[in-house]
Amino acid sequence: MPLVRVGGLKRYFDVSPPLLNRVLEGQRRLVLKAVDGVDFAIARGETFSIVGESGCGKSTVARLIVGLYRPSDGWIEFQGVDTRTLKTRREMAPLRRRQQMIFQDPYASLNPRWRVSDIIAEPIRVFRLIEGNDAIIGRVGELLQQVGLSPADGEKYPHEFSGGQRQRISIARALASKPEFLVCDEPTSALDVSVQAQILNLMKDLQRELKLTYLFISHNLAVVYHISDHVGVMYLGRLVEVAPTRTLFTRPRHPYTRMLLDTIPDLEMTGRQRNPVAGEVPNPLNPPTGCAFHPRCSFANERCRAERPEPIAPKDDAKGGVLVACHAVEEGRLPADERSLRPPALR
Repeated sequence: MPLVRVGGLKRYFDVSPPLLNRVLEGQRRLVLKAVDGVDFAIARGETFSIVGESGCGKSTVARLIVGLYRPSDGWIEFQGVDTRTLKTRREMAPLRRRQQMIFQDPYASLNPRWRVSDIIAEPIRVFRLIEGNDAIIGRVGELLQQVGLSPADGEKYPHEFSGGQRQRISIARALASKPEFLVCDEPTSALDVSVQAQILNLMKDLQRELKLTYLFISHNLAVVYHISDHVGVMYLGRLVEVAPTRTLFTRPRHPYTRMLLDTIPDLEMTGRQRNPVAGEVPNPLNPPTGCAFHPRCSFANERCRAERPEPIAPKDDAKGGVLVACHAVEEGRLPADERSLRPPALR
């Protein structure tokens, strides 16, 4: 059984003008479909990454998973428990202890008025995992050492640390409740390249040591390649392709996935024909009919403009594990795209 399963997940935001403006100016209600039907599963001990352009709904999915947003529709299961059945804070507490989140900006996610020891100890106190102040301080020191810091750093404030060190503190705080599942919302995007590699290596080491499961959100394909077991490519609130990492990078199926991979610099200058990303992301308040990607796709036809594709397993996918939402792939109109496996460099 997968540790986490998501089905038909949707989140809509009402961004309409105030009622009086709508009445006087004759404006209609506006609904932003940030997440519009997402399905995936994450096996225990694996890393599932969601990648896509800014504004495609990646961070909204992350917040839905940990309960910061309530779904407009769909369901989320954690180890077989449907979160829709949990109504009270008492019922939700065991689930929230077992899943934690690492936020994107380490400069904004830590309370500047608290010492580091208090920041890391907060989950321990809230979930009553350890009794006694001395025992809690000892546990905080262990967590700091686990992420590559010193127990003495617990007496300092967040502003006394660099960006990479602050993200290590955020990771220590997330580990304080002894979780099984971590949602990582672009945890390296605000860091320098050299520091990114250190944080990624730390997260992989912790995953092996503590048997953690990750949902990793990023727009950086190099980061996604280095940390993921499976990748979901997201576009305008929907997953257009899901595949094992190696398969996605060596044989991308969806035209959007191919365009994303073509943005990776060809450092070896192989001379391979590249198709740069064309056009702009449509207005999410007024998305295109049919396939949302068809205005930017050179393989689109009338069916693509009229009918929204559903995820299917390609006929030539011998090993399985690939799902693609594309009429061109389904009908065999898209030529094969075989690529040599060159790990993209962190940049």
